[in-house]
Amino acid sequence: MKRALISVSDKTGIVELTKELVELGYEIISTGGTKKTLDEAGIKTLSISDITSFPEIMDGRVKTLHPNVHGALLCVRDNKNHLKALEDNKIDLIDMVVVNLYPFKETLAKKNVTHEELIENIDIGGPSMLRSAAKNYKSVTVIVDPKDYKAVVCELKEAGDTLLETRERLAAKVFRHTSSYDTLIAEYLTNKVEEKFPETITVTYEKVQDLRYGENPHQKAGFYKKSFAGYSMGNAKQLHGKELSYNNIQDANAALEILKEFKEPTVVAVKHMNPCGVGSGKNINEAWKKAYEADKTSIFGGIVVSNSCITKMVAEDLSKLFLEIIIAPSFEKEALDIITQKKNIRVLQIDMESEILNKMKVTSVMDGALIQEFDEMKVSKDELICVTERKPTDEEIEALIFTWNVVKHVKSNAIVVGKDNQTIGIGAGQMNRVGAAKIALEQGHKKCEGAVLASDAFFPMDDTVELAAKFGITAIIQPGGSIKDTLSIEACNKHGIAMVFTGVRHFKH
Repeated sequence: MKRALISVSDKTGIVELTKELVELGYEIISTGGTKKTLDEAGIKTLSISDITSFPEIMDGRVKTLHPNVHGALLCVRDNKNHLKALEDNKIDLIDMVVVNLYPFKETLAKKNVTHEELIENIDIGGPSMLRSAAKNYKSVTVIVDPKDYKAVVCELKEAGDTLLETRERLAAKVFRHTSSYDTLIAEYLTNKVEEKFPETITVTYEKVQDLRYGENPHQKAGFYKKSFAGYSMGNAKQLHGKELSYNNIQDANAALEILKEFKEPTVVAVKHMNPCGVGSGKNINEAWKKAYEADKTSIFGGIVVSNSCITKMVAEDLSKLFLEIIIAPSFEKEALDIITQKKNIRVLQIDMESEILNKMKVTSVMDGALIQEFDEMKVSKDELICVTERKPTDEEIEALIFTWNVVKHVKSNAIVVGKDNQTIGIGAGQMNRVGAAKIALEQGHKKCEGAVLASDAFFPMDDTVELAAKFGITAIIQPGGSIKDTLSIEACNKHGIAMVFTGVRHFKH
């Protein structure tokens, strides 16, 4: 008689599976709560103590860590020495393991969970049994996911046993599962002791969806999220439209990173991971108007993200444009009805109040990764250092901080020109700062008169100031710190431009 060892935290479908196994001639071994569930369903089972001749002790901490379990799983069936060891020690083989683990992830997600609760939800025996069975997949079927129950039963009925390729696939799934499980525990404990860059780092992501392709059609791709997705694309709910693409997700993520800088109603329009328009206002209608008028051309084929409910008025404007994605925390019913008249436009809803859980940015390089903290540095008006004879006005200070919050999210070299809580010119990703300034200023053109300018890094020369003066810029914000700062300061004084230093740079490569 074949034997199956069943011990699950998630009891979804376990009674149905066990009944099928019994009908197929399996003897069932079970533990704790699982045995109770199966007994109540009228299924005859052996307890783990019947197998080990040893009681479950220490509140169930020790029950399956026993040679009668692991010997039964690890025995190589065509190894005479292994079989003799089983016979000498009166150990019977176990042919199937159905185990899922203590709910560490679910416990971690609870509010006000204690450290002691989390420690008690670290499974030891479960992963050990899974790993033993998976190591010996040539002879043992191991199931960790209830979604696999039906396929295994069908194969047992059709073939009399599981196929080797099935057992191998299930074993690979086990090691992915236990690896992810251990990663969550390691991450929790590492964060608890506040160790940011340990000697090794493991990360785990859960699949959200397959993507049709990556950046280009010849590249395969998938979308994965952290186990706990807060304010992120991983937590987005798609309300309408065709499936997201790789580039859609990249652009949307860039927009969300910008949007988190603002508390007041704000709309961000993004194209190719750079903002083409950002506007803040007293309400969403005003914010949208500013974002759109910032660059009516570049928004074509872009995405629009709002931190406020999309109104009917905004929806009517959006429906007149070709956009890839619209994201907001909510939509008025009439607004959603208007937007969704376009078949393909992707409409997503994200909880903008949820916490940003991921604090580290991981960037892939060939055969490695760069890991750093996210750039969450903010500058208040009290921290600005005025270095020119003319001091900025209150209105200019507000505009300087607004453009500073935007420029940190623009590819370097970056220049942002703005006023009245609206971007009017953005120069991104240029090989020199004057080139970026020229793009931003020429885009703003006459609107630059009386506007302010933000630079993500210092000015090594006075050429950017001179160019800004020609367009009527009245105030500049930059990090400062160049050995030639005096050249820019003198140029500002000559043209009556106020300039403030932040002492912080925002390179974005």
